[in-house]
Amino acid sequence: MRHGVLPTIEVRNLQRTVRVSTPRLQRFANIACALVWEHKLSGAEIASVDAISVLIASDRRMAALHKKFCGLAAPTDVLTFQHGEIVISAETAARQARIFHSNVTAEIQLYLLHGLLHLAGFDDVTTLDRRRMHRLQKKLFATALRIYR
Repeated sequence: MRHGVLPTIEVRNLQRTVRVSTPRLQRFANIACALVWEHKLSGAEIASVDAISVLIASDRRMAALHKKFCGLAAPTDVLTFQHGEIVISAETAARQARIFHSNVTAEIQLYLLHGLLHLAGFDDVTTLDRRRMHRLQKKLFATALRIYR
């Protein structure tokens, strides 16, 4: 393990329903990971992993994971696991993009950043924590997009 060293991050697309540009998402992931690293909390999981895996999955796979690990029998947008795994549902991202008049890429990027923040020690269980995390997420997302472009 490379404690205290920025982990590598790898994006893999495991689904075929929603078109996703893996190279573009990989580039965003590299930027977002470096930004989140600068804001990590003491004892955060991100500081103790060598690599982060970001998996773009189907709703079906996401629902199975959501049921297995959270007891909820429905897909969700993003799940973050210890040891550096982030799973994102492309189909949920597509639905949310339509609802929020966004695009699929932006939704997936937002979920990726959200997952990284969880690995960096942030949580969104309480209202106060949720506000704190959302504020930082909004700031880092804007910064990441500026660098990305």
